Amino acid sequence: MCRNIKTLFNFEPPVTDEEIRAASLQFVRKVSGFNKPSKANEAAFLAAVDEIAGVSKNLLDSLETNAAPRNREEEAAKARARAAQRFAPT
Repeated sequence: MCRNIKTLFNFEPPVTDEEIRAASLQFVRKVSGFNKPSKANEAAFLAAVDEIAGVSKNLLDSLETNAAPRNREEEAAKARARAAQRFAPT
């Protein structure tokens, strides 16, 4: 899985449309191999981002859990700690 795509479900505050679109953009970039598509492919690229964002929003809206919502700042701190350990000089 692309490391830039973050888990969006069960956070407080809830995920925003901008976060869903950013994850969708990262997914389309990964699948297509384009960071920025050519003019010839731009319409298809953006349509795919819009479709995936819509499907992702529907998915996130329909999911249910009994778990307590996760705190964004705590999860970010855990991710920073994992990155520091992974990239620490040996």
